[in-house]
Amino acid sequence: MESEGSLNLMDWFAQALVRWRWVVLAVWAAAGAVAAVRAPATPGLLNIRGGSERETEASLTEDLLNARFSRPIGEFYAVTLEAPGSFETPGPRAALDTLLAALSRQPYIGGVISYPSTNDTTFLSHDRRATFVIVALKAARGDSAGALVMPVRTLVRATLARTPEAAGIRARVTGRAPLDLDVRTVVTRDSARGEERLLPLTLVILVLAFGALVAAALPLIVGVLAITISLAIIGVVARFTPMSVFVLNMTTMIGLGVGIDYSLLVVTRFREELARGTRRREAAARTLATAGRAVITSGLTVVVGFGALLLTPLIETRSVGIGGLIVVAVAVLLSITLLPALLAVLGREIDRPRWLARRLAWYHAPQTWEKWARTLARNPVRALLYGGTVIGLLTLPVFWIKIGLPSRHWWPAGTEAGEGLDALTRMGVAGYIQPVRVLVELPAGRSAVAAASLRGLMTMTDSLRADPRVREVRSLVNVQPNGSLLGYSVLYSDLASARARYPDMLDAYLSSDRRLTLIDVILADTTSLTSATDVVIRARQLAKQGLRGTKGMEIRVGGYSAAALDFQKDLLERFPLLILLILGATGVMLAIAFRSVLVPIKAIIMNTLSVSATFGLIVLVFQYGVGSRLFGLDGPTSAIFVAVPVLVFAVVFGLSMDYEVFLLSRIKEAFDRRGRNTIATMEGLSATASVITSAALIMILVFGIFAFARVLPMQLMGFGLAVAVLLDATVIRMVLVPAVMQAMGRWNWWPGVRAVPRKSAEYPMP
Repeated sequence: MESEGSLNLMDWFAQALVRWRWVVLAVWAAAGAVAAVRAPATPGLLNIRGGSERETEASLTEDLLNARFSRPIGEFYAVTLEAPGSFETPGPRAALDTLLAALSRQPYIGGVISYPSTNDTTFLSHDRRATFVIVALKAARGDSAGALVMPVRTLVRATLARTPEAAGIRARVTGRAPLDLDVRTVVTRDSARGEERLLPLTLVILVLAFGALVAAALPLIVGVLAITISLAIIGVVARFTPMSVFVLNMTTMIGLGVGIDYSLLVVTRFREELARGTRRREAAARTLATAGRAVITSGLTVVVGFGALLLTPLIETRSVGIGGLIVVAVAVLLSITLLPALLAVLGREIDRPRWLARRLAWYHAPQTWEKWARTLARNPVRALLYGGTVIGLLTLPVFWIKIGLPSRHWWPAGTEAGEGLDALTRMGVAGYIQPVRVLVELPAGRSAVAAASLRGLMTMTDSLRADPRVREVRSLVNVQPNGSLLGYSVLYSDLASARARYPDMLDAYLSSDRRLTLIDVILADTTSLTSATDVVIRARQLAKQGLRGTKGMEIRVGGYSAAALDFQKDLLERFPLLILLILGATGVMLAIAFRSVLVPIKAIIMNTLSVSATFGLIVLVFQYGVGSRLFGLDGPTSAIFVAVPVLVFAVVFGLSMDYEVFLLSRIKEAFDRRGRNTIATMEGLSATASVITSAALIMILVFGIFAFARVLPMQLMGFGLAVAVLLDATVIRMVLVPAVMQAMGRWNWWPGVRAVPRKSAEYPMP
């Protein structure tokens, strides 16, 4: 498969590494020690909010609000308060007034809007025992607002604790930034909890696979080191470029999965070399020269998927791409340097205790896999039909996929911000947290409070209010109940007087130069995040229609749902390019590695089938809710977050190539030695089946743990990756691939096929 120069180079590297094994071990020990100190600081450096790095309509709307309004309500928190009695009675009201005074004194708070300051009963629940306070911040960007969450929470708790009238009052700080911060906290905890649960379970599978505790411990060492060192490197990278918090879980999943996967292959090959009577140093060198080459090839195919994510303009997907490149590179380096050095030192000690291997010998018995391989050889067409039918049925739901924000479970339960959002929902005012923000800009020389402009604003607000998904519209022409165009024209003709009457309103909804005005669209509590994006689409359509009185106005739509819609559009525009890049690069690499045209084409088709079936199951379980209760959900999500299909495709396509390379390498080795495709396919399948099964079990376990995470995107990713590995290691790799290889015969290896079998290489591929 490789040129003579390639073999010689790999042989030289293997011999040198074994010779300098103690130096290699010392270097990695030092790197691990440094990483163990630096890695815990990484979560605090990660970006909470994410989004697109290029300017979008939603981001421009936010920038204009912050730049041209004197006291914009751009970044704000909602403080919810629930009391034993009514907030219209002296005790709870005194506690509320004390809290409002404490908040107003803080230099980072731009304004406080509440029931006492507005006399608006919207701020009170029906029984008057719950209220909420809007706290506007002097923070330009999301991460700045995130840094203020804990100070505000501390202030609220301390103020209520020293106020006698606040006994029994429960306060929670929620809003966009608090929700984001709590997501980061949950992701960090889930990542740590996942590692704690995974390590003992993974050790059990490795003991089963190796029949020895020492051999089983080596892949775990590589996996844990891969995670720790990668997180430390990601922490350094995060100081120079935004890195999303979701890279934490992805690093744990990929680092442990890939690190153990590669180690399993290397250790298995080393034990085979020892079984042939090879001495430990020579066995380590041969292992590196053979299995090490397969690890490098496999690592390169995985890197292709993560590298393609760098082309996306979104912080979340680019972060996963960067994190994936780092963790796969570290895992490969550990597998071809640290692990062979350890093996050269341990030698036959890796098989201890030997009594365990005898008891678990049944797991490695080849008879079952040989029988299966012979069955496929006799009926390849039937196997293709059955396997293809299963994949086709699983793929079917993907034709009904809906991309968008999920209708439920978007924010994790059991957090302060999540509980605050639930309190607002009980009050019927949750829509105030994430309004759709419509920004109207007048041409130079025109004022937003002129009569002609007010007419256009009234037309726009009336059109927006007509949507049944909208609870309320707030703007300059909604200040007074049942206000008329004439009444507002008179009110704003003396702007100084109007500002004296409604200072907070005018500061928040009219720019300093009077050319910009804001319309806040408050959604009904029955409107889900999925439906909220439809409201954004309708608002943008109204802006383009040229409603009466809006001529010359430039109307932009922003807010959380609008930003998500722009995010979705950006990613979907790049998705076809990402697919072509991954397919093309993978095909070229496999064609070079196996000197075949059919093998890479077949591999791409098989991986595409695996990914499409995975998408189908994601749609069935999450979008439609079939079996979703198993994962802690109480119903369908109605839509799939746009980043999930992109990330699943990129990650799965690379990881699936692990098993493709492992299986095809052994088949190609047997074919080169025997020259008979049928026997080579049977031999390759039976030789790799137990390794692929063990590796797949570990991967499924690693990814499956995160299917029960508390953050929905990680649940979707964990479930998708676990299902993809399950399908790939069973239906694809154990049925369809061998069946195709049997059906195509010697054409598998065209044009590199030889008429006469050649002598096997000194170090055959694993």
